[in-house]
Amino acid sequence: MMPGQLLARGVCRYMASQGFVCIEEFVPARGLRVDVLALGPKGELWVIECKSGKADFQSDKKWEGYLEWCDRYFWAVDADFPTDLLPEGTGLIVGDAYDAEVVRMAPEVKLAAARRKVIIQKFAMNAARRLQALRDPMGRVWG
Repeated sequence: MMPGQLLARGVCRYMASQGFVCIEEFVPARGLRVDVLALGPKGELWVIECKSGKADFQSDKKWEGYLEWCDRYFWAVDADFPTDLLPEGTGLIVGDAYDAEVVRMAPEVKLAAARRKVIIQKFAMNAARRLQALRDPMGRVWG
């Protein structure tokens, strides 16, 4: 696995310990792909972008487009990342391949109910398709 994928694994483990479920590489809309979308026990949606280093962060030009698809937005980085580069008003998670921790809570900007419904339904469909593909790799995925 690549460094960003390993970090995403640790982030997802942490989120699970907090009662969330996660999907990696989730596409909320055409042209956007978030590293981790976390769905909380109360229906909250967090986008977490995992950055493996300074160059990875500096090449990310789409992150502001993710804000309209979540209640809270976080960067996830390792302990060596220069966190002063990260924009104000975003959350910060520091982790590794095995675990993570929220260092700075992201401000909450609640999604509209209609958008929340669409994203949660997409989350469920995506998760079900991925599970089906694991159970039946040669099967046809409809839709």
